[in-house]
Amino acid sequence: MNSARLSSLASIPDPQADPQADPIDRDPWHPHRATITRIDRELDTPTSSVFTLELRLEPSPYADAYRFSPGQFNMLLLPGSGEVAISHSGPPIDRASGTASPGDVESGTFKNCTFLHTIRAVGRVTNALEKLRVGDGLGVRGPYGTSWPMQQLIGQDVLLLSGGLGMAPLRPVVYAIGSRRDDFGRVDLLYGSRSPETILYAAELDAWKRADIGVETIVDHAQDPLVENAPCKPTWAGPVGNVTHLLNRRSSLLDYPDFRPERTQVLLCGPEIMMHRCAQSARKLGIPASSIWLSMERNMQCGVGYCGHCQWGPLFLCKDGPVVPYDLAETLLEIKDL
Repeated sequence: MNSARLSSLASIPDPQADPQADPIDRDPWHPHRATITRIDRELDTPTSSVFTLELRLEPSPYADAYRFSPGQFNMLLLPGSGEVAISHSGPPIDRASGTASPGDVESGTFKNCTFLHTIRAVGRVTNALEKLRVGDGLGVRGPYGTSWPMQQLIGQDVLLLSGGLGMAPLRPVVYAIGSRRDDFGRVDLLYGSRSPETILYAAELDAWKRADIGVETIVDHAQDPLVENAPCKPTWAGPVGNVTHLLNRRSSLLDYPDFRPERTQVLLCGPEIMMHRCAQSARKLGIPASSIWLSMERNMQCGVGYCGHCQWGPLFLCKDGPVVPYDLAETLLEIKDL
């Protein structure tokens, strides 16, 4: 990190510097210092640059009290570049074994001052974050927003449907379920990606299967259409199409004899059109609208519902979302360009 950024980062208050300070700062505008402890390159293709930062909050009462629930997000601040809203993509993870620090499934939280954010480099702030190295620091505000309904999943069958980078906000759900697998019924992840090369967390999928989580993958194209002369991946033997095809297969009792729509909870994250179509398919399968959940995305800038940039109809998605029940979102999704 350059000297200008270091001096700017120094302006983020040191939680240990003022002994008279509120032991847990409740100011939503107050960033807290965090250090990058690990960086994992997830995707490096001509069209996708995706990386995961493991961040550790500096020791403070705030760090001691830090909790996040799957589906929530933080605001990441890099002085000189700006702030960006990024979803939690997990607690610290041992990728070799596919295990994570245990979460409290009943309360739906992870109690850890170290956490992960998976980021696609697509703009000024995210491109600047991509240039950081282990040991560099940044500011963190949060966590913000609504979370996946972990308590309602207990004792239910669960369908996780992801498109592209939408896998990141669903990943903490996978690890929360895996830490207490016996508390849930059948759990399946239906994951759609543009091409085999853009499957996120591909190395972890086998570990999830070993944890008794069904994993089905599908790609839009056997070779990436956005890359000129991209070679077809010779080892891809899976289905080609969109993720709704995997969901619609549940209509066959011959293939899925234990599918019970009345006891199934559906969690959706991905492009908005994909989530809308999947939700419609789930309804046709007999899954109640109240059992379908979407993670909506808008331009979140403040994180607390003040600035209005993330307004979606009557909702401010930074506080009324990002996780929204489909029975609330259905009519809004029908409105073009909302």
